[in-house]
Amino acid sequence: MRDSPDGAGRGGEATAHGARAPVPDIHQGLADVVVDSTAIAAIDPATQSLTYRGYPVEQLARQCSFEEVAYLLWNAELPEPARLHRFIEREREHRRTDRPVNDLMALMPQRCPPMDVLRTVVGFLGSRDPDEDAAMVDPGGSRDAAALQEGRQQDEALRLMALMPTVVAADMRRRRGLAPVAPDERLGFAANFLHMCHGEVPDPELARAFEASLILYGEHSFNASAFTARVITSTQSDLYSAVTGAIGALKGPLHGGANEASMRNLLEIGSRERVGDWLRGELDSHRKVMGFGHRVYKNGDSRVPTMRAALGEIAERRGGQELLAVYDELERAMADATGLKPNVDYPVGLSYYLLGIDIAMFTPIFAMARIAGWAAHIIEQRRSNHLIRPLAHYEGLARRDVPAAS
Repeated sequence: MRDSPDGAGRGGEATAHGARAPVPDIHQGLADVVVDSTAIAAIDPATQSLTYRGYPVEQLARQCSFEEVAYLLWNAELPEPARLHRFIEREREHRRTDRPVNDLMALMPQRCPPMDVLRTVVGFLGSRDPDEDAAMVDPGGSRDAAALQEGRQQDEALRLMALMPTVVAADMRRRRGLAPVAPDERLGFAANFLHMCHGEVPDPELARAFEASLILYGEHSFNASAFTARVITSTQSDLYSAVTGAIGALKGPLHGGANEASMRNLLEIGSRERVGDWLRGELDSHRKVMGFGHRVYKNGDSRVPTMRAALGEIAERRGGQELLAVYDELERAMADATGLKPNVDYPVGLSYYLLGIDIAMFTPIFAMARIAGWAAHIIEQRRSNHLIRPLAHYEGLARRDVPAAS
């Protein structure tokens, strides 16, 4: 790169004498930088499979409920039946929004992104939580105080986990001109959300397929939103602020939003016969085809086979075979043209669409699942906290003096 006239460029920082300081190794986007350790989730290097607390996520998606997985992420072990029962009871107790929250949602413009509604409501909930300040207090090395603080954080996280589906479902219905549907405390987390969206108890098989998506979305190590939550937590800020920041990070299309974009692509293509021409147009225009490739997985996203099986179940029960044919053909054409394999957002997008969920709500659903992972990272960060404050290499103008007044 050519140096700028003032002598400052990529070649190093210009000093007052024209010399340049050496440029350090810069890892833009923190690519391949290990910034901390975690015991929450990892990608097994031998199998390229995602694990939560050591358990392969595909096994969790087949055998566990979302509530069990959230408990696992927060407590490092799957719950015993009595503990799970109490955890589920407490989650169901906190599902209902009150009038101030409902009034706030009614004030939000319908044209604003649903993620803005969710972010605003979470911030508002934090302002009304009586335990917010107590959960921020530094325990000062006392084991009992630290345990009490962590218990408060889990209580806050559980309240958010319970309320976020109610907010997302109510927001979707208000955009359709429909009244909200009250949560049903007899239903599990996943089935209750679909019930609040459509006003009827869902087919158990459809609810289970949807639940698999929530489990697969629940956590993914130091992703952009989880890292955002950890940065905020490292300042000793509160859980609501950390989750609000995480929602803001997830709103960005380079993190969340691929499930929405991939579904819009399938609808734009329309038929299996149009896949080839459509894909050539995208690739010739150097446009990124969302839902394919992943920064972490080199040989395909390990979550995809589980979600593809769930998609097949949904398509069979919801008459989605034509769109599924477009889905399969685009996957094949992408592999042939680019070698890229789908990531989990690709099957999730079509699954949600066939379940009758508005496309604009796909990323908020991602958020209501990822609260499980965000909370786990917030708790872990607080246990052994260090302020996250990286350095930057300066490449601007050299030191200079302000001109004397004339």
